[in-house]
Amino acid sequence: MESSTKAPRIMPNSGEIEFKESFIERYKKLTDFEEFKKYSLSFLKRSIRVNTLKVPVKELKERLEKNWMLEQIPWCKEGFWMKNRHTDRRDIGNLIEHAIGYFYVQEAASMIPALVLEPKRHEVILDMCASPGSKSTQIAQYMENTGTLIANDYKIDRMKPLVMNLQRCGVSNVVTTMMEGRFFEKAGIMFDRILVDAPCSGTGTIRKSLKTLRIYNPDAIKRLAGTQRQLIETAFNLLKPNGTMVYSTCSLEPDEDEGVIDYLLNKHENARLEEIDLKLKRSHPILEFEAQKYNPEIKKCLRIWPQDNDTEGFFVAKIKKL
Repeated sequence: MESSTKAPRIMPNSGEIEFKESFIERYKKLTDFEEFKKYSLSFLKRSIRVNTLKVPVKELKERLEKNWMLEQIPWCKEGFWMKNRHTDRRDIGNLIEHAIGYFYVQEAASMIPALVLEPKRHEVILDMCASPGSKSTQIAQYMENTGTLIANDYKIDRMKPLVMNLQRCGVSNVVTTMMEGRFFEKAGIMFDRILVDAPCSGTGTIRKSLKTLRIYNPDAIKRLAGTQRQLIETAFNLLKPNGTMVYSTCSLEPDEDEGVIDYLLNKHENARLEEIDLKLKRSHPILEFEAQKYNPEIKKCLRIWPQDNDTEGFFVAKIKKL
């Protein structure tokens, strides 16, 4: 496993944050726990994705660079880490350029799923778990507001930020829906591409949400994995032949990641994993854990830990329907 060479900036009072014994024991089996802990308790670099539906990348850089240093995110040409030239200011969401939709405040690893999906103009695409809209707006950007994007979520309180962000970013090729993913099968619509950015335990996002440590519960993870298996199977059934699906989580739990992909591959002979070629450091996917042996094709999936690229942790799989 490769790791970043630049030391992260540790959060104040991080020594007071406790990891549950069950968590420590489990994650020592999965990664270099001390490195994982160090990065999980450090500040997350602020990052943005330029919204090319409204402004060219070059123009926005010229607007921002007087007061902000922009560092290119290697795997996303529209993505940049941002740091104020003069102060420790981190509230980039208060900038006027954000309010008018010139950029989306989005974590660097979160940009990966839509990139891997490779949306094309004039396609019919489903974002099954779309709120708050970071990936939906990114997909629409790559579609250049052509075709049809269905941005779905299943709770009314999640629809408000989704709709607001779609409007702010000038997305005009979108239909928003509110339903459980399984109900799409009754609609009879087939999709060229589907993103399943599944609800998950979020163990890759500790540095952004420390409450993840407090609520960590192995039993809840088992329940989430059941929902995730249902979502990925529903999405696969909605794909056209030769269609592409991306499954992603911000969890680092094998049950929610490799285990879900293993379930799909074992159930559907016409499901094939594809390689993910991006300019980033990555860790080996988990092929065996706690008496579970996963399909060897899972080595094609992308697993990144916070210490790999100084980002959130993420898991991404690209699936083709034959």
